[in-house]
Amino acid sequence: MRTKFTVLILLFVFGIVSLVQAKPNQQIVVKINQQKTDAKSKLTIKFSELIEESRCPTDVQCIQAGSARIKIEVKNGKSAAKTFELATGAKAKSIAVGGHTIKLTDLNPHPASNIRIDRNGYPATFSVGKTGK
Repeated sequence: MRTKFTVLILLFVFGIVSLVQAKPNQQIVVKINQQKTDAKSKLTIKFSELIEESRCPTDVQCIQAGSARIKIEVKNGKSAAKTFELATGAKAKSIAVGGHTIKLTDLNPHPASNIRIDRNGYPATFSVGKTGK
């Protein structure tokens, strides 16, 4: 009985430790032609351009889902900004800057067949976390 109790205590303690160590990525929303600085990573992300918008409209059935590509500028502290392209869908990838990983997780609004979207009205959502997590 004592062994079972000890095992349960150890499982509980190690479970709590692993929960404390698992830190979620920071979510940052940046509108086109604007920038934000992530307080934890000290990275400044500027959403500079919508390069491509070929996502399937939400009210239409498409053969392919399509994707959207954007250009961002990332500044790590006082260093010079670097330019990157990120995409949604099958072309999605992440970039590594200053020990952190940045990934485009959402781009709004999603296209619809009956709505014309102002190219300056897009906010992009990025996930920022420590590299290797």
